[in-house]
Amino acid sequence: MNTHSSTNDFPAGINQAPHPSGISHWPDINAVERASKRLATGPMPKLTEQHNAQVGRWFEQHCGISKRRAEEAKQRIPGGVQHNLAFNKPFPLDIVRANGAHLWDADGNRYIDFIQAGGPTILGSNYEPVLSKVITLLRECGPVTGLFHGYELKLASLIHDFMPSIELFRMLGSGTESVMAAIRAARVFTGHAQIVKIGGGYHGWSDQMVFGMRLPGTGLLDAAGIPEGALSNTSEVWPNDIDALRKVLQTNRERGGTAAVIVEPFGPESGVHPVHIDYNHQVRALCDEFDALLIFDEVVTGFRAGLGGAQGFFGLKPDLTIFGKCVAGGFPAAGGVGGRADVMSVFAAGIGGSGRRAMIGGTLSANPLSCAAGYWSLLEIERTQAPAVAGRAGDRLSAGLQVLIDKYQLPFVTYNLGAIVHLHTTGVLQLDVREPGAIKQVPHRKEGLEDFGAAFTAEGIITLAGSRLYTSLADTDDVVDDALSRFERVFRGVEGAIS
Repeated sequence: MNTHSSTNDFPAGINQAPHPSGISHWPDINAVERASKRLATGPMPKLTEQHNAQVGRWFEQHCGISKRRAEEAKQRIPGGVQHNLAFNKPFPLDIVRANGAHLWDADGNRYIDFIQAGGPTILGSNYEPVLSKVITLLRECGPVTGLFHGYELKLASLIHDFMPSIELFRMLGSGTESVMAAIRAARVFTGHAQIVKIGGGYHGWSDQMVFGMRLPGTGLLDAAGIPEGALSNTSEVWPNDIDALRKVLQTNRERGGTAAVIVEPFGPESGVHPVHIDYNHQVRALCDEFDALLIFDEVVTGFRAGLGGAQGFFGLKPDLTIFGKCVAGGFPAAGGVGGRADVMSVFAAGIGGSGRRAMIGGTLSANPLSCAAGYWSLLEIERTQAPAVAGRAGDRLSAGLQVLIDKYQLPFVTYNLGAIVHLHTTGVLQLDVREPGAIKQVPHRKEGLEDFGAAFTAEGIITLAGSRLYTSLADTDDVVDDALSRFERVFRGVEGAIS
């Protein structure tokens, strides 16, 4: 079933940002949910043995250096991988060059880059106009001084111009740190302890947020090494279930109150479970009713959805906004939290004011390198209208994938939220853990997803976990069409594909 909406008309208040939006249409969420359920409850699609063998041979013949270095890395790095995005079946690739829409590994193989560092490089990799400004900064000042630099003010002011809800902005070192800070500020400001998240969402790996990750309803499943007490004030509700959210807020009121509801505004895991177009407005209304703050996690959607972020698209103001690598255009040591001046001021108390202070810190936070990179990246994003360009590339990619899915009569699900493209092949992320036996399917379907990811890589396409693709300013029609021809070769290798 085609899950793409055929209209560009949005409800009142939606897509009213002053800058061109990266979102040309909103998917038919009901159709997405139906297709996702069919995928997750039906036989798991898989590649033929012949195609899997072909993929294995490709890695053996073309990735010798990466394979050797991956083995060596296991001697000094736990599991041989430093961060989750770097995992790739059968082994991590040693990427030595990035430029525009492409990556190159140590063996000289070129790939179309749809991972884009997890989403922040909306301009494409190693964007020269920004790179030259950063190099100038490094020569003049160096990456960090531990003291104030003018780019801190320039960046904070620019973010406020694009997102008026960011009255004050505090830069930090990562999205995880930013979530921690936002929750601490919410608790200090409201005097309440409870935090509500949407099941399946990822908000970093701090103790209080490793709850209900990736799959809604999994609660403490991934919380190894975390005392239960650290999560005693965290709860989750099912995506798009506004009645469940109301019920939890009512229960929390009896327990002392909710400090904040934190959401990924497009839906958990960057829209793996996409929300209905009016969902965030309903959440906003409930937060107001129950005296809870609304926190938007815009680590991915910030500037990718448009210069005004998801909040600009939806036409509403969260109380606090979380940023990650996007705030520095993909350069390292970057994240931040911004929002209402009265809430954000709890970070200043004890420094420039009085009252209870929400303690946060970090010597590398707001370093000159990250602030300069963020400032110039945002100016280039504005000049080039990168979100709109990347969003059109996402439209073209998702529509082309749907054509291929229909052509080969596959149960795959694809849709896009502008420059965030989803391609679900095994249904592992769509499993409903409330259904008997669903949780037992996770390992099998996860392995199948990794097989698809490896097959995409062998065809010269880098994806995020085999199921998410981020487009950028660098993704021309030729790049997207090239990618579609490569995807088609993989789709032809699926068992039962109709050719």
